[in-house]
Amino acid sequence: MDTLNEILTEVSGFLWGWPMIILLLGTHLFLTIRLKFPQKHIFKAIKLSVQKDPDATGDVSQFGSLATALAATIGTGNIIGVATAIALGGPGAVLWCWLTGVFGISTKYAEGLLAIKYRVQTADGKMLGGPMYALERGLGWKWLAVLFALFTALAAFGIGNTVQANAIATVAHESYGISPYITGAFVCLLTAAVVLGGVKSIAKVCSMLVPFMAFFYVLGCVYILIVNAPYLWPALKLICHAAFSPEAAGGGFIGSTVMMAARFGIARGLFSNESGMGSAPIVAAAARTRNPVRQALVSSSGTFWDTVVICALTGLVIVSSVLAYPDIDFSNGATLTKDAFSKIPVIGRPLLTFGLLTFAFSTILGWCYYGERAVEYLKGKQWVKGYRVIYIIAVFSGSVMNLTLVWNLADCMNALMAIPNLISLLMLSGIIVHETRKFLWRDRLDKEN
Repeated sequence: MDTLNEILTEVSGFLWGWPMIILLLGTHLFLTIRLKFPQKHIFKAIKLSVQKDPDATGDVSQFGSLATALAATIGTGNIIGVATAIALGGPGAVLWCWLTGVFGISTKYAEGLLAIKYRVQTADGKMLGGPMYALERGLGWKWLAVLFALFTALAAFGIGNTVQANAIATVAHESYGISPYITGAFVCLLTAAVVLGGVKSIAKVCSMLVPFMAFFYVLGCVYILIVNAPYLWPALKLICHAAFSPEAAGGGFIGSTVMMAARFGIARGLFSNESGMGSAPIVAAAARTRNPVRQALVSSSGTFWDTVVICALTGLVIVSSVLAYPDIDFSNGATLTKDAFSKIPVIGRPLLTFGLLTFAFSTILGWCYYGERAVEYLKGKQWVKGYRVIYIIAVFSGSVMNLTLVWNLADCMNALMAIPNLISLLMLSGIIVHETRKFLWRDRLDKEN
């Protein structure tokens, strides 16, 4: 196991080196420029996300689709992932994480558009889509579509399952002394109760859970930043300085290179918002929408909420808390978040516990759907029930096992998912521009496809 973990660490380091950073940020920037900065339509996207489109074709509402995607993306990456990026890459990693989100809005928009453009309808009326269908139907590259689906089915057990279940069990044990075996069994039963009902059940639960959990977490972070107000401006300056300087600007932080700040900030940014990974378009394809651009805009708002808002707030809370309380161990990513939040009286620890428990559980639900659709693409509908059972069992396993190996495997799978998806986005960018011109630039969002 130690040897395998060392190998995966090396592979992860290679996959998340300069080539991936250039490919990922390059795609974000390329699509931002070619699509004439779709970020400027973010408020229109947010408005569309809460509007009903009952006459459109699809399985769930646009909001249900967005809520399911947010459920999958708003997870431990928003809390522990940000802390890990800061511990490994320095405070500058927060800015790189945030920039990944800002420019990633364009990529998430493009993913959502292709998901609707190339989705298929099954004999029983269900909508299926995602990068594997764009690769097969748009580019004719079935072999690459199969690889993407395979990486997705495997990644679901890492980023979407065992990592999240372990976070829940760890928080429950450290905060309330509950055995991981008891927590694992309980979360396992909750997961089964939701996912066995399929996409509509998952979307219904996520539509209720996501707004509630995000609102209270954001409200709590704002309160902490008010408490840390004297250190907020110094924290912002430190984050900006450290993102482009090989030396730390003081405050007890350990120096790191620009490459390390960029690598860990971008990696955790993708882990958090999944823009470019190709996971969110799988559920976007199930949305009831009258044309691809409407859902593309709705999908893009997910990255805004996940990274531009929630990850940025988490990063500011952690950095300002380290400046305010120098005794916090900055070098330990596993305990950095807990130490930072615990310094805030009354609300700090409960807020962290609430955020981790709800964020992690929602991610388990969202990623189950992604994995199911990948398996259905690979082997057919008859394999989905078996996959669900294995997925539910993995929730319990993740609660009681050591996850150092799983974290490295998750990073590798994330990168391997992103590569074919980013290729499809670049190769089909002409189609994306055509559809955007047809519906968005000509102000025809209410028209049928």
